[in-house]
Amino acid sequence: MKTLKGPGLFLAQFAGDQAPFDSLAGIARWARGSGFDGVQVPSWDARLFDLGRAADSDTYCDEVRGTLSDAGVALTELSTHLQGQLVAAHPAYDASLDGFAPPQVHGNPAARQAWAVQQLHLAARASRRLGLTAHATFSGALLWPYLYPFPQRAPGLVQTGFEELGRRWRPILDAFDAAGCDLCYELHPSEDLHDGVTFEMFLDAVGQHPRANILYDPSHFVLQVMDYLGFIDIYHQRIRMFHAKDAEYNPSPRQGVYGGYQPWLQRAGRFRSLGDGQVDFGAIFSRLAACDFDGWAVLEWECCLKAPDVGAREGADFIRRHIIPVTGRAFDDFADSGTDLAANRRMLGLAETSP
Repeated sequence: MKTLKGPGLFLAQFAGDQAPFDSLAGIARWARGSGFDGVQVPSWDARLFDLGRAADSDTYCDEVRGTLSDAGVALTELSTHLQGQLVAAHPAYDASLDGFAPPQVHGNPAARQAWAVQQLHLAARASRRLGLTAHATFSGALLWPYLYPFPQRAPGLVQTGFEELGRRWRPILDAFDAAGCDLCYELHPSEDLHDGVTFEMFLDAVGQHPRANILYDPSHFVLQVMDYLGFIDIYHQRIRMFHAKDAEYNPSPRQGVYGGYQPWLQRAGRFRSLGDGQVDFGAIFSRLAACDFDGWAVLEWECCLKAPDVGAREGADFIRRHIIPVTGRAFDDFADSGTDLAANRRMLGLAETSP
């Protein structure tokens, strides 16, 4: 068996315009001081990382690794969550999604999508230069406005949506395959890939592509009232990344899983700082260990109550306490009787085999 690595920290929610959060060196030192061994880097934040340079320059990649090494942390993965969202975007979200892209493509959905696809190809090349084997992203959403089956969906609408999603992502998956890197979709409400069924539909659309894999985040399954432990049992062979993020769902007579348009603080389902929610992380870490998952346990901090610096420090300690150093021997080895094939046959009352 293999032991998970960690704790790691996804830097997206902590980057800012003030030191130490405005540079890779500064935020990496802060992460180390908060108890983390690795950092997951958002590729869209130029304050921390230059994706274009990383795709084309070994020298720059060496500088990034050196900066992190000097701070005492490893690079766990890169992320293109925002760019991935733009690979497939329904027109209903055009105005709100322009902010994910540079100004020169605002108001031009076709140019914005082309930019996003190019970003994913850069991320594949950058991951290869950095020696990374997994990458985090979102699938985007063409079908999300039609999630609820009323008004009645037109025949073939869902199939058409997934066929188009597969057409857009297949060349990107091939690029990641050439880079020797798994592309891990965070299954997330507001994405076309948001649960096991939709992931299976996507796998069909991309021909069961070996690089189409999962970033497992149980918080999004709690908010959908899913069996997040059974999910590991079914999909563990495709789980290549892990976000340790907590959540709670408090049944309410006034609202359900859709949240009634309420802000996070007033929602029945909401994200919580690690250890403050309802996720059974003891069972998750046990299942991942049993499945030989040897990737990073990365904290993604999102909480509407607790201060982020406190959540980070507590989260690092929480992950460290939950990682299971797997055993190299069976607990009952002391009782091994040392029997062989002949002895086994005698114990079963079977005749010994001839030489």
